[in-house]
Amino acid sequence: MSRGWLLLLGLLFPTTLSAGDWPHWRGPTRDGRAAADADPPLKWDTKTNIRWKVALPGKGSSTPLLIGKRLFVTTAIDTGKKGEIPQVPRPADADPDSVRYKRLTKPTGTVHQFLVLCLDAETGKELWKHVAAERVPHEGIHPTHSYAAGSPATDGKTLVVSFGSAGTHAYSIEGKHLWSRDLGLLETRLGWGEAVTPALHEGKVFVAHDHEGPSFLVAMDAATGKTIWHKQRDEPSAWTTPVIVPLSQPQGKRTLVVLPGHRQTRAYDAATGELVWQSLGLTLNTIPTAIHRNGIIYVMSGYREVKGGALDAATGKLLWRFTSGTPYVPSPLLVGDRLYFTAANEPRLTSVRTTDGSIVIDRVPLPRLRQLYASPVEAKGRIYLPDREGTTLVFAAGDKLGEPLAVNRLEECIDASPVIVGKRLYLRGEKHLWCIEESK
Repeated sequence: MSRGWLLLLGLLFPTTLSAGDWPHWRGPTRDGRAAADADPPLKWDTKTNIRWKVALPGKGSSTPLLIGKRLFVTTAIDTGKKGEIPQVPRPADADPDSVRYKRLTKPTGTVHQFLVLCLDAETGKELWKHVAAERVPHEGIHPTHSYAAGSPATDGKTLVVSFGSAGTHAYSIEGKHLWSRDLGLLETRLGWGEAVTPALHEGKVFVAHDHEGPSFLVAMDAATGKTIWHKQRDEPSAWTTPVIVPLSQPQGKRTLVVLPGHRQTRAYDAATGELVWQSLGLTLNTIPTAIHRNGIIYVMSGYREVKGGALDAATGKLLWRFTSGTPYVPSPLLVGDRLYFTAANEPRLTSVRTTDGSIVIDRVPLPRLRQLYASPVEAKGRIYLPDREGTTLVFAAGDKLGEPLAVNRLEECIDASPVIVGKRLYLRGEKHLWCIEESK
């Protein structure tokens, strides 16, 4: 079917979100859980229970999204073509050896294509693609990082992707380009690279640019990209994602946008950008995405320290603190009244009670896993967690870590988090996107 017919069908039968979709990088409920009817395979390898795999161009570590039968993924392609490296203006008295201005990486000096792909979730066949931007990056990246690390977001109609310094871009689900915004260049700590994941809610797109330059949180109209509000933030580099927190109050409903940071965790009114409260600050290099449920927000980070806690969503009041094993890159998982997370980037599992933060499992080693960047997800009481060598451990959620249910291996690095929809598990590796489903 031609792209024109796909666009026409999209107009006649617009896509809406269903409970089984994966519209946000942490899943349908934004806490790492798949839908209640999801039941993916327990076991697989490169030849077993593989419905399809497709080679992905370039390099990326963003988590895919799935809406209906459309799968969305981003990547960045180094064309090798030489170009002029953009220069970021700095004060005349800037000390190049200070942490704020020191860079341990160097830009490639080559043109990169920042690509958005839409694939058929049934077959892996390409439905459409767009080169969102073509630019020479002004900074390098950490050796384990990529220029396409921010995951997309969608409300079922609009797909929003951010490549940070290479812009924020919006498309219809059927592939029509809607708008693009250049929000300026980010200067990340030590030049480690960017990962800007937007949040999308009720016609607004929320994008955070916390970096070594002027940091901010911006709300844009999802239909036009026009700024609704823009708030400066006194924060250094961070790679976390805004969290949408609906509140019900005696005076009426209100929605907050909560964004953790090193200095403060702050809550903004989603409609106006008003600062509603500020609370607990986290470690440097804040990365994990916070979780909200039942009026409580759980924030944490684990770069060289253990920091985090449970906050009252309406007031920001600290209810209790985390005392052990908080994660550096991976985000936590919330199943029932238990939070699960890993220590730093290491395969050591901690679980705490959401009621008071008391520890149930304390940094227990996860067998067969090594360094972790991906975040755990849950389906049918099973937790799926990949490591950077392509091994995915499957184990039961519970108050004890028993024997693994399965240890599965694909022969490539996995930094993106799993996506689980129905009976399928999608894993984005360094070179391929894999669709895993029980063979009939």
